[in-house]
Amino acid sequence: MVNSQKNERVHCLIIGSGPAGYTAAIYAARANLKPVLYQGLQPGGQLTITTEVENYPGYADGVQGPEMMVHFEKQAHRMGADIRYGIATKVDFSSQPYKVEIDEEKWIEADSIIISTGASAKWLGLESEQRLNGFGVSACAVCDGFFFRGKEVAIIGAGDTAAEEALYLSKLCSTVHMFIRRDEMRASKVMQERVLKTANIKVYWNTDTDEVLGDKKVDGVRIKNNKTGELQTIPVSGFFVAIGHQPNSEIFKGWIDMDEAGYIKTIPGTSKTNIEGVFASGDAQDKIYRQAVTAAGSGCMAALDAERWLSAKGIH
Repeated sequence: MVNSQKNERVHCLIIGSGPAGYTAAIYAARANLKPVLYQGLQPGGQLTITTEVENYPGYADGVQGPEMMVHFEKQAHRMGADIRYGIATKVDFSSQPYKVEIDEEKWIEADSIIISTGASAKWLGLESEQRLNGFGVSACAVCDGFFFRGKEVAIIGAGDTAAEEALYLSKLCSTVHMFIRRDEMRASKVMQERVLKTANIKVYWNTDTDEVLGDKKVDGVRIKNNKTGELQTIPVSGFFVAIGHQPNSEIFKGWIDMDEAGYIKTIPGTSKTNIEGVFASGDAQDKIYRQAVTAAGSGCMAALDAERWLSAKGIH
């Protein structure tokens, strides 16, 4: 049971601090919603583990991912957003005001809530993969493929996302080595056909990644045939992991409608969830685009939707 005596009441609570959360905070603060934003486990989101960002408008010379998130945070703060460290650990959406537990010790009561908890890339779990993350290892071909123009790269994955990313890389890179764990792909037939017909994509079946090679940056990958046990080393400059993303939506299960993968469902063309007054933005609800600029746009939508909803309800 939530003890309302110790609760803090806020007008607009934003959970998460990537491009979606910070943009929502900027718009909500400008609308005088006095937003309180909790940054979560990874302040700044996935961009804090990205190095160079060249495809976000307004940065003519590119920008480092962590630096860009500092800019977002400073702008939200300057507009008047109350930005705090803390992790949302539990929610109670049974009645208004909605309640969110922070760090398993404090409850916030909120008139409106914007979920911007993002998604986390799934990784193989190799030490070398984490050590070289941002130095040739990436989980986003659209974000980082440009840096490997004309070079040989490797990608692991067997679904539609992996196939799309391999095709994207094939337009930029000299050769794309694609590692498939089984003797078949999970991707749709049309995507499989496109991959197999692309001359500079080399598919390796029944193949696991044994190690990503390199000292300060990726210079190769050692693979293992999981049928024969044979090891092979391939020189590559980039290693892309495309085995999926996991939306950070666990605490909302049972309250918010989601798809089978855990992505939050929103009413098309809006940020509205199945619970009125609760809105979702960014990668927690977007499994298609997953770009900083689309996340920021959906954060703007969520703040505008929250403002209009609060106004219509007469909640001030």
